[in-house]
Amino acid sequence: MHEAELHDLSDDSDYAASQQQASGSIMRCDSGKSAVTEPNGSEVVYSKDNVTIHPTQYASERISGRLLLVKQGSSLFMSWIPYKASTDELGYMSRSSNSGPTEKDRSLYTIKNLPLTDVRSIRRHTPALGWQYIIVVLSSGLAFPPLYFYSGGVREFLGTLKQHIFIMRSADDANVFLVNDFQDPLQRSLSSLELPGVVSVANRASLRDSRGSVSSADNSERVNQETYDGSASTSEYSGRHKHKAYDPARDLSIQVLEKFSLVTKFARETTSQLFREGHNNGFSPYEKRQQNNYASPNLVGTRPNDAQKNADVTSVASDPLEFDKLPLVWGKQRESPLCLAEWAAFLDSEGRVVDSKALRKRIFYGGAEHNLRKEVWKFLLGYHEYDSTFAEREYLAAVKKSEYDIIKSQWQSISATQAKRFTKFRERKGLIEKDVVRTDRSISYYEGEDNPNVAVLRDILLTYSFYNFDLGYCQGMSDFLSPILYVMKDESESFWCFVALMERLGPNFNRDQNGMHSQLLALSKLVELLDSPLHNYLKQADCLNYFFCFRWILIQFKREFEYLKVMHLWEVLWTHYLSEHFHLYMCVAILKRYRKKIMGEQMDFDTLLKFINELSGHIDLDGTIRDAEALCACAGENGTACIPPGTPPSLPVETDMGLYPQDDDVL
Repeated sequence: MHEAELHDLSDDSDYAASQQQASGSIMRCDSGKSAVTEPNGSEVVYSKDNVTIHPTQYASERISGRLLLVKQGSSLFMSWIPYKASTDELGYMSRSSNSGPTEKDRSLYTIKNLPLTDVRSIRRHTPALGWQYIIVVLSSGLAFPPLYFYSGGVREFLGTLKQHIFIMRSADDANVFLVNDFQDPLQRSLSSLELPGVVSVANRASLRDSRGSVSSADNSERVNQETYDGSASTSEYSGRHKHKAYDPARDLSIQVLEKFSLVTKFARETTSQLFREGHNNGFSPYEKRQQNNYASPNLVGTRPNDAQKNADVTSVASDPLEFDKLPLVWGKQRESPLCLAEWAAFLDSEGRVVDSKALRKRIFYGGAEHNLRKEVWKFLLGYHEYDSTFAEREYLAAVKKSEYDIIKSQWQSISATQAKRFTKFRERKGLIEKDVVRTDRSISYYEGEDNPNVAVLRDILLTYSFYNFDLGYCQGMSDFLSPILYVMKDESESFWCFVALMERLGPNFNRDQNGMHSQLLALSKLVELLDSPLHNYLKQADCLNYFFCFRWILIQFKREFEYLKVMHLWEVLWTHYLSEHFHLYMCVAILKRYRKKIMGEQMDFDTLLKFINELSGHIDLDGTIRDAEALCACAGENGTACIPPGTPPSLPVETDMGLYPQDDDVL
């Protein structure tokens, strides 16, 4: 067989034209033309080096490895084996123990001897910029992380698969290849994907087959193929959109679909919508009809297939708190909290944190043991600089204690006569005293009458109202201060940590609410990006202001979880490891988790607000963090672009916030 035939996946007209342009040139895989026989009788039929996984958006954490197809008897297996930490065979990545992935990370993503019989489909994607990659979706609906081919070779990979198993191109998406569908492959494969709209596509294809316009025998032997030139494709699908500019939002929707939405059954229902809604002006008549059907789920007189789709949209899970717990194949498991021995290892002999990024990553994935929070939180909040020494921190504590006492004395020295003429002070003092007696009184640290810790809480808030007189005090601030004082057990340090936190979250309490509105706007854009059908439903229900998420954002989920879990969540958020705005991805993750109930029950704003408030105490924190991590990784730069500059909790420009005394300029 000629080499051109080995990788011929074509059965459509665009392939012939592409062959004339490409002159039949074909790339070779790393293993060469011939297969390699292993001692155990298995045969390596495809091998490709420098196939890479991107666990996060950080280039330093990319993991390269070797992709293999191994035939053993009549079965075909796929493996992806990461290189060892010290190996960089092709020079694409530099690795170090401080910034690169650990061996544990590498083993997490290893794919060993995956039978191709367990694979449902393979998606090939060729972005306008960057590397080609594939996503392997299992029969269970789970998806492995994208495999990026830094040196090309996707075409050879698919061509090798075609030689040993049955694959065919999806009629719904030219870049999706369905695997091992023998009985009525088009109809059965598309329906098994549980995508809205594909059943009718399959039915139309089956109808064409029955009329003789397409030979089913020929279809069972051939799969469509595009010629890959490194930056563009020539398929019929891309040809219809050739006049359009590269749309990163649509590109992201496809990534989100495969990498996250396929994780859960209910999310699979949104797949075709995610494909289509990335470009509002590019709908075909069929796609517009499908969109209209989605927007009106209670249409009368629909066809059977449409009725089935509507039933999928409006069906309600038996228990809204029972989430499909299938794990992310490509996600990173939560870890145990940072312990004292690990913390000590992060410090040099003088007390400096030697690798702040690694520390923040460690806390992001596991949090910190409670007895360490008093020290760790000071770094996360910016009260201490990561490169400060033990001696510098001790000196800082003394200086800031003196400064705190001075600020506190300002309001303590106000006499009763002065207070009568100081309306703003009286109002703020009254509001603070009213709030502190209602803040976390079920926690032993604050319970009981005449609790001195409640008095300290009041004093810190009053002092802050004088320190930041423009902002003053607003309801909700006591919710932030309470866990900080609980951890610090020190009035001055609690005050300065609270000051540091308010540098980030103070805009939440501005009178004009610009800080909150900017976050709600960013949340709206993220939902539109990551789950456009849910966004469209909320638009239809007149809920696009996202005010039902107001409490989540205002006090960072303080009322949604138990006290200790809130502290764990906050330290995760304060790492800013993946994003300064990780709390917004948390919001998206929770909404996606309950989207089927929200959409199925056709909730209006009041019903949705009640439902969201009743979720308090019922949200799986670790699962939500993992989902938010997946969404954040999927969104990447497109997600960042959804968040307006300056949206809280953006870090202040002056990272030390004046905490460290500066020498006066000497003239």
